[in-house]
Amino acid sequence: MESPQYMMRDIPQEDRPRERMMEYGAGALSHTELLAILLRTGTRKESAMHMAQRILNQAGGIRSLMDLSLEEMTAMKGIGQAKAVQLKAGIELGHRIAKSRLAPSTSIRTPRDAADILMEQLRYLQKEHFVCLFLNSKNHIIAQETLSMGSLNASIVHPREVFRAAIKCSSASIVCAHNHPSGDPTPSPEDIQITKRLIEAGAIVGIDVLDHLVIGDGTYVSLKEKGLV
Repeated sequence: MESPQYMMRDIPQEDRPRERMMEYGAGALSHTELLAILLRTGTRKESAMHMAQRILNQAGGIRSLMDLSLEEMTAMKGIGQAKAVQLKAGIELGHRIAKSRLAPSTSIRTPRDAADILMEQLRYLQKEHFVCLFLNSKNHIIAQETLSMGSLNASIVHPREVFRAAIKCSSASIVCAHNHPSGDPTPSPEDIQITKRLIEAGAIVGIDVLDHLVIGDGTYVSLKEKGLV
């Protein structure tokens, strides 16, 4: 027997997502409640809350929601073009806010400095992204670029792409990073190999590779700190 589908009007005023946000702040809301606010309305047979929960279930969780295209969203029951655009805009805004912490005056002195900038950008991605932070002679970040997007478990990057980008922005040194979608930041043999290749290439062109970070789910590994390079 199916559970009754309560509509938003059936939920007590104090338990509705928008009211809860105004009372307790956005941080107190669940993923489902935040998504329901973005959706704004449900359908005649399904509340925004039920729709939000169904979307999260179909997507495979909040992480996977980030990777859905507009076409994949509109293929879901109850999601038209307008709702899909709202969701994609909200997700993209959150992504840009995470990146906005990067400022020209940001200085990289330790692996933690770089991890703090990149963690929220990379930890939820379902494919490997290889990113470089380009630094000037004072270790201030002057640019950031994603140079490779690999398959679910493999990312391929060539030194020439890395140093072409570094030379283009007159970088004195670089910090490389990529994510492990599994959430486990343990470096693979391939991670160590590509890092050594980049260090060797950097020595030839006069641009130091300061570190390579592997980003997991809320954690990271610095290959330099581990003595792997």
